[in-house]
Amino acid sequence: MRLMVTGGAGFIGANFIKHILRKYPKYRIINFDKLTYAGNLDNLSDIAENDNYDFIQGDIADSNAVSKVVGSGIDAIINFAAESHVDRSLDDASVFIVTNVVGTQVLLEAAMKCKVGRFIQISTDEVYGSLGASGYFTETTPLRPNSPYSASKAAADLLSLSYYRSLGLPVVITRCSNNYGPYQFPEKLIPLFIANAMEEKPLPVYGDGQYIRDWIYVEDHCRAIDMVLHRGKPGEVYNIGGGNERENLWITEFILAYFKRPKTLIMHVKDRPGHDRRYAIDAGKIKREFGFEPTVDLEEGLKQTIRWYVNNAEWLGKIRSGEYKEYYKKHYLEREKI
Repeated sequence: MRLMVTGGAGFIGANFIKHILRKYPKYRIINFDKLTYAGNLDNLSDIAENDNYDFIQGDIADSNAVSKVVGSGIDAIINFAAESHVDRSLDDASVFIVTNVVGTQVLLEAAMKCKVGRFIQISTDEVYGSLGASGYFTETTPLRPNSPYSASKAAADLLSLSYYRSLGLPVVITRCSNNYGPYQFPEKLIPLFIANAMEEKPLPVYGDGQYIRDWIYVEDHCRAIDMVLHRGKPGEVYNIGGGNERENLWITEFILAYFKRPKTLIMHVKDRPGHDRRYAIDAGKIKREFGFEPTVDLEEGLKQTIRWYVNNAEWLGKIRSGEYKEYYKKHYLEREKI
């Protein structure tokens, strides 16, 4: 099988490429990535010389570049490429519209023209909005995104489904809960807090820290996408969750305890506008249809993740220079303390 993986130099995309090459060594993968701030070829340095792996730098919103790759003969497109950080979408939503909406449309159009056999749209549980103290998101939960980021992903989902319903393109959508694991860019909560705890710097917690997320180890997510790629039904949506609901403050305290750092490093800062209170996924459908079960316990997964960052301090140091320093200063150091 010949796969086009967009955004394959990012966190989840890179882990997925490695998963596929381990499990299906005869598959051929074309990694198509723009290499924005979150794309990093160091994430794939160990497979760069693999004969069944090729990297092409390109923008999914560039129809000529996309058509050239898709026209070379692709069996399936797995679209990871996205601007994905809520805070950045609150600063400037324009790039989220271009990449997440226009880019997805460009891919869909190329897939139609070239008769690609399967299109997997990688989405997020954030498209559902926020839950109260109880209940779970199912695949039929109405879409009620609250940030420009989640709105752009919801738009891409609806656009993708329209290509199935109106044009017959075999589209499948996955919506996953919060991922964590190796190679995650340290603007996200877990790697950010690990990096700060390593250096005994304050851990900036939004608001009261009681926001709840369902966490899944990235390798478990990759296994689920693998199942959907090979067995998912066109036109269907599959929720993917880890069954690990935890408050952000619990994650914060776990990381501090691992490093034996004091809780006084917790720094509560002004909350994010429109911050969703709770996400929780009902992943019963993918379990019933494919037998998917997460295999990595949250506490063990966090320990593995922490050890990875400790053992890859050079990788982390490269990322936390330049543009990242300015971003960190603006969003955390200059943020109002509470």
